[in-house]
Amino acid sequence: MQQKDWFASWFDTSYYHLLYQNRTEEEAKDFVERLVYFLSLEPQTKVLDLACGRGRHARNLHALGLQVLGTDLSLKSIELAQKSAAEGLRFQVQDMREPVPNERFGAVFNLFTSFGYFDSTSENQRVIDAISQMLLPKGFLIIDFLNAEQVLANLVSSEYVQRGAITFEIRREIIEGKVIKHISFTDQQRAFVFKEQVQLLGLADFQGLLREQFEILHTFGDYRMNTFVSSSSPRLILIASKK
Repeated sequence: MQQKDWFASWFDTSYYHLLYQNRTEEEAKDFVERLVYFLSLEPQTKVLDLACGRGRHARNLHALGLQVLGTDLSLKSIELAQKSAAEGLRFQVQDMREPVPNERFGAVFNLFTSFGYFDSTSENQRVIDAISQMLLPKGFLIIDFLNAEQVLANLVSSEYVQRGAITFEIRREIIEGKVIKHISFTDQQRAFVFKEQVQLLGLADFQGLLREQFEILHTFGDYRMNTFVSSSSPRLILIASKK
């Protein structure tokens, strides 16, 4: 990287966590419980929460009796997650494009659109290859991603979000197959500008990425695990098994 990637800057700020403070533990708990029940994971199965952020999904996976490692590139996020570390619940800084050394897992969870951050689509395959190296044979990969068709159809080009004394101005645009979010605000008389971007990957894109190493078993369209319908589902949730 000749310059710092956008996600390495924005995700490491307190403002990122302030803007998205509405991501609740209850939402994570309900979704994770449905996933673990559906997958019939045995107690004490070793699992990875890949791009775990502050660890809300990792904590709930652990509460269900699993051995959990949460990884994220953001040092600040991992520092916050570490406050809830316990026996069987670990966190560490890790680039998702590289496998965690000397670790093998029965399942890898990649949740809440924590994929497709990169400028090059080839980086996506690096992530999938790293996951495959870390998964045990027949291990599960769960990807929870946005539904690109719905994003394209319902893009909100601009909005203001109030968080305490800070007003975030958010502008969105579609450029070269990515939805790009420009985030600007002022705090203590200082002006800040950050960017988020994510590739608009559809089911066919994931099928191509996974084809060599995984078998897609199920697709769901929301956190209640209803059937995926490309024209109307808010999410694209994939459950795949390592070949």
